[in-house]
Amino acid sequence: MTPNKINPPNNYRYAVVHLINSSSFHYVQSPTTAGLDPRPRDPLARLRSGDATGHNEALQLLTIGVIWMVHGHYSIPQITPDEIPGTVDLCKFYQNLLHPNFVHAYIYIMAFTITEADAVDTTSKGKDKKIDDNAISRHLSNNATQADHEGQGKAYDVETQRAIQGDAHFHRLSWRRLTVVLIVEAIALGSLSLPAAFATLGMVAGVILCIGVGLVAMYASYILGEVKLRYPEVAHYADIGRLMMGGIGSKLFSIIFASQLILITGSHCLTGTIAFETITGSGVCSLAFGVVSAIILFLLAIPPSFTEAAILGYIDFASIIIAIGITMIATGIQSSSQPGGLGASTWSAWPQKNLTFSEAIVAVNSIVFAYAFAGAQPSFMDEMHTPKDYIKSIWWLGVIEVVIYTITGAVIYAFVGQDVQSPALLSAGSVVSRVAFGVALPVIFISGSINTTVVARFIHGRIYRNSITRYVNTVRGWVSWLAVVGIVTLIAWIIAEAIPFFSELLSISSSLFVSGLSFYLPPVMWYVLLKEGEWYERRNWKTAFFNGSVFIIGIIILVCGTYASIVELIHKFQRHAVNRPFTCQSLA
Repeated sequence: MTPNKINPPNNYRYAVVHLINSSSFHYVQSPTTAGLDPRPRDPLARLRSGDATGHNEALQLLTIGVIWMVHGHYSIPQITPDEIPGTVDLCKFYQNLLHPNFVHAYIYIMAFTITEADAVDTTSKGKDKKIDDNAISRHLSNNATQADHEGQGKAYDVETQRAIQGDAHFHRLSWRRLTVVLIVEAIALGSLSLPAAFATLGMVAGVILCIGVGLVAMYASYILGEVKLRYPEVAHYADIGRLMMGGIGSKLFSIIFASQLILITGSHCLTGTIAFETITGSGVCSLAFGVVSAIILFLLAIPPSFTEAAILGYIDFASIIIAIGITMIATGIQSSSQPGGLGASTWSAWPQKNLTFSEAIVAVNSIVFAYAFAGAQPSFMDEMHTPKDYIKSIWWLGVIEVVIYTITGAVIYAFVGQDVQSPALLSAGSVVSRVAFGVALPVIFISGSINTTVVARFIHGRIYRNSITRYVNTVRGWVSWLAVVGIVTLIAWIIAEAIPFFSELLSISSSLFVSGLSFYLPPVMWYVLLKEGEWYERRNWKTAFFNGSVFIIGIIILVCGTYASIVELIHKFQRHAVNRPFTCQSLA
């Protein structure tokens, strides 16, 4: 059936601004929150069937096409300017408008074509201006005078250009680069603690857990991605709290989300201190190395877009792979040179003797938290130009993690045996461990800085929710962004240096919060936000059962992990093994 035709509207400016402020342009669907037609989520299917009654959505698509052709900045396949005077085939428009090569060009072109609309209060000079749908509607109504447009249009145009360009800048992430930033978030120096976990649990349990937990983490991330697609207004994990529990949920999730990321940044600051001490072998005060680490973390967190962070991600990934490779080769050579060769290694397929419950849980947590990347996933997805492609990234990340973690844990444990240290590169000898730490410096700081960027984006976006300052493309935007990044880094450094039992505190918070962010909360999201119909219906019961199982696994991690971390903290106090605040004592 030939799709219906709709004549181009005379007044298209308001539709463009409405499109800018709605989420439909980026997510290619009809969320009710954007005031669009909430019927089938695939408008192309509706149009092909001859249904062109989704007027708002059709008007938005038609508007871009008309502006595009009138100004003739670029050419679109199969679309010619002679179609402007008559009617426009919406199917043809839709197919071309969604072509990935043109998506961002549309936004930039709109920045130069909106020249008459105005929506800001020009009396508030020096203050941030809001992109206001209602103001546009008022000034473009029949009662608006030509003088109104001439007097305020120019000011609006400048602000709108910045807003559109800023919005485009933060929607450039492809699924390949999403994979890279997820790798940066997920795979860090902690992967070299897995051989010690294998030594505690045994080879069999270690391999099973690496593969099993990896599959569970992939499924939980899939659910989280589906929530993001269903509710595109979600920009960060904390926003899901409002969907699930209202205002209280928003505040609770925000505190958990921001606090955990700041603690992780502090952890990377301490890891950087240990790395510098190991590499230099000097007696320099560890506090000085801590300051250097904090400065590096701050500098690497300055780029506000995850697309730029993905560029550093390639260096990050190469760094950890080379560090793991050096450790494997060095420990393999050491093992083959000992009396009896590789056959003399003390590795075992089964758990070590006299293993306590808390020791076993600490080892399990090392594997579980290696897969804890879901907390930052919605933040990364919010920058994607095609969010539905996230599933490709999840699969690639999951496979890469399972392969790296399983091989790293099993091979190094097989070479070194029960005496393997954590991180494992310390088992490679003094000289080699220095080299490995030097190679691992990029992963220490790049993986740490991306946590700073995520939490800074969250805080900065909340502060400047209705301002172009949030796009970080003005002087005020950059100043405020640098201030937020600096404050987050400073807080992380102070917490890491001031709390004598910081590592144990991080372990407790990870058991409490990361277990939820990555494991037991996504199943709850399916029940609350995604499930259609009753859970026991035939179409739902298998998914409900699987989500229930993942939820139980997450609760076990929560309870057992918290218990083991508290026990370990108590033992450390009993042994007087707790460092002093802001100490110069070596941490290596």
